[in-house]
Amino acid sequence: MIEPVEHLFRQQAGRITATVARVFGIQNLGLAEDVVQEAFCRALEVWPFRGVPRDAAAWLMATAKNCALDALRRERTARRFAPELSEALLSEWTLVPTVEELFSPAQVKDDLLRMMFSCCHPRLAETAQVALILHILCGFSVQEVAAAFVSRHDAMEKRIGRAKKVLATSRKLFDIAAPPDFSARLPAVHRALYLLFNEGYHGASAEAAVHEELCREALRLTTELLQHPLGAVPATHALAALLSVNLARLPGRTDAEGNLLVLAEQDRCRWNRELIESGLKHLELSAAGPEPTAYHIEAAIAVLHTTPQRSQDTDWHTIISLYDALLALAPSPIVALNRAIAIAQIHGPEQGLDAIQGIPDRERLSSYPFYPAALGEFELRRGRVDDAREHFKAALALSRNPAERRFMDRRIRACSDPPSLQSRNFQLEAPSR
Repeated sequence: MIEPVEHLFRQQAGRITATVARVFGIQNLGLAEDVVQEAFCRALEVWPFRGVPRDAAAWLMATAKNCALDALRRERTARRFAPELSEALLSEWTLVPTVEELFSPAQVKDDLLRMMFSCCHPRLAETAQVALILHILCGFSVQEVAAAFVSRHDAMEKRIGRAKKVLATSRKLFDIAAPPDFSARLPAVHRALYLLFNEGYHGASAEAAVHEELCREALRLTTELLQHPLGAVPATHALAALLSVNLARLPGRTDAEGNLLVLAEQDRCRWNRELIESGLKHLELSAAGPEPTAYHIEAAIAVLHTTPQRSQDTDWHTIISLYDALLALAPSPIVALNRAIAIAQIHGPEQGLDAIQGIPDRERLSSYPFYPAALGEFELRRGRVDDAREHFKAALALSRNPAERRFMDRRIRACSDPPSLQSRNFQLEAPSR
């Protein structure tokens, strides 16, 4: 029973929190989070006996509404709530209809987008803005947010705590109807949606290598952002292109037993052609901007991996050029690692290893399992089987879920195979940044 509740928490907690926060006022964010937590706790108490409701999301929203009403009755003499609702919330005659209206589907529709932009407070650094969105609205634990930023748990916990205090100084939630600073806050929203997708596609979950619901939620929110006149900018289309094309490949990332597959092993017939076409259309629409963003470049790389009928037809020369452009625009050790893997596809493992050795801040990859895995693959191709095995063992020790551990086990066993049976096409689907 815990598993479906956790799944729904990822999907629904942010939306419910945004709606409750609109009722309570952003200064009472902590109380809003408590109400949402109470709603999910009630699900854990009731559902084991009554079963999961047919529309579990609606049940949770209704339960949160009732919990919010209880909190308002309990706290209304001791707290100040949303300024525009203060009078309506003081009288029992107007309290219930006011809250009922705020929880109606028509009102709830924009709450999540409104809350996302509220998290992008101008007094916060972009890292703190994105961390708030991931933690409050996307259901990420502090540890998962820290992993997304390659940061320590205690440092991220303090950062999120400070950011919440800043957010609480806002008088009300962000007005997305006609805001003067929508464009200034938009890059942080893009970054949060990008990281949300990456956590589903490449995340550090202990349970599974892939969380499809996170990927779909990121694409859904990006599509929702495109519906807003100020959100339909080239960068949003480029992000939608990137997410669509990567999501299209998701059915092929694992086999029937849940084992991770590299690109060369994937059955391309399982890829979603409709999503690929949608991604191509968004990429075309993204070309209207004056200059490319990192999302444009990553989307172009994803398309070059996806459009060939066979993996051996991949245009690695262009991919390396695009990684060079991405490094110039948004340098990171993971971008450099991906570039090294691409170089090895054309020029061989020695040059791939040289490229890895040239990564300026490669110590940031020390906890990333596919860093030693790439080293192991290159050494295996060079015929240095013992060195390869040690790298794969290091990767196994860093693996974050059963699928990654099985993948590394297979590579360790490959070190004992004859050269003819060892993979020579290590096209890892690693996050670009």
